[in-house]
Amino acid sequence: MPDQAGGGGNGADDGDEAGQPARPPIHLVPPLPGDGRSDAALALEGAARVTYLVLRFLLRLIMRGAFRIEVIGRENLPATGGFVLAPGGHRSILDTPAVSLAGPRVLRYMGAENYFKIPGLGWFLRAMGGFPVERSATDRQALRLAEWVLNNGEPLAVFPEGTRKQGPLIQPLKEGAAFLACRTGVPIVPVGIGGTERAMPKGAKLIRPRKVTMVIGAPIRPVARADGERVKRSEIRRVTQELHDSLQALFDEAQIRAGA
Repeated sequence: MPDQAGGGGNGADDGDEAGQPARPPIHLVPPLPGDGRSDAALALEGAARVTYLVLRFLLRLIMRGAFRIEVIGRENLPATGGFVLAPGGHRSILDTPAVSLAGPRVLRYMGAENYFKIPGLGWFLRAMGGFPVERSATDRQALRLAEWVLNNGEPLAVFPEGTRKQGPLIQPLKEGAAFLACRTGVPIVPVGIGGTERAMPKGAKLIRPRKVTMVIGAPIRPVARADGERVKRSEIRRVTQELHDSLQALFDEAQIRAGA
């Protein structure tokens, strides 16, 4: 999925800063469930699911042939229920198709709306489980839509570094993934991706066949909270730090296994 919109902020119990102007109205695409309009665009059912499975099968053939893709730790992926899949080492546009092959379940993605307006590309992104969020939407608004996906029992891929980075170090993480996990009570599953930067680094126009490896780590579970209790910022920070440490170890292992 192209660089994600939103996902950096959270709605923890600190409130908005005093004196700040009111935020602009929500403009999510597709509309949020419960607003009186259809949310069918969020559901991958019937023909859409068949299309997804066919595309993923073809993608698997391509990724295995061109990149000898290897996945370690699939047993760490929950078989049912929602969870946040958090890939670390986001260094290439190839990371999104690679992550879609992490496990057997349909993954959902959040991406910038403008990519979905491109003929052909928009259809492909939706067929692969993506849903668009306007660039102008605030982080909190994007998180509401992602929260609905998780509460609906679907896995959601969130790249916690945000946009693509460079180099061997996991960059400071945005707190959106941790907030979603704390808010919905679902686990975060960290994934290190190695080799994609050699295959197609940021800014490259051509793809070079290189081995790609994904290492899936143990789920990180937020502390359960009582009904009606707001998410504590201290817990978001704790989960974010644990996620960062796990992603660095997994990214290092994935890079070594990929020969990067």
